[in-house]
Amino acid sequence: MTESIRATRASVQIGSLEVDAFMLPDGSYRMSQAQVAQAVGKPPVNALRFLGSKAIKGLLGEGYTDYTPQQIEIESEEGKQGQSRFNALPLEVATAYWVNQCFQGNKQALALVMALATETLERRFDNAFGVSRTETERNQRLIQRNQQLERALAELGESFALDDLLRGERDYFERLLRENGIDPWGLPKNED
Repeated sequence: MTESIRATRASVQIGSLEVDAFMLPDGSYRMSQAQVAQAVGKPPVNALRFLGSKAIKGLLGEGYTDYTPQQIEIESEEGKQGQSRFNALPLEVATAYWVNQCFQGNKQALALVMALATETLERRFDNAFGVSRTETERNQRLIQRNQQLERALAELGESFALDDLLRGERDYFERLLRENGIDPWGLPKNED
């Protein structure tokens, strides 16, 4: 029987979203499968399905093998009760899931990914220019950015994803016609 891995838990604020962060003994970080999905308004099973999809290989590279969430034990904290195990996802898998949700038109995921990417750049620029901000200031800026993005995306409505869906359908039917010997953009043949 293999010895189980124990993770320590901390709370991480991502704008107005609070998630549990886990650190494994080797220093690597994990998020729970459930919270990765819930962060973009999806049920945990949605993230599990993503792990077996072609999309994850497309985002993380063909060398990436199917990932099965690892069951990790959580170090018990004195006086705290709660979940003692969770399905662990590496941060790059969590990010790939969120990016995939963006491709599927999930506006909540798009706002989250854009806000996090902007914060990452801002942190690097702050460092280059010697600007110091507290985590509270960073979270407040992230909340504001996220709210602006969500408002802008709500104004766009479904047209943002609709173009991609229509383009996908057009490509499918064009391919189908070509497979059957029909040039979809050619003139009809004159049948006398």
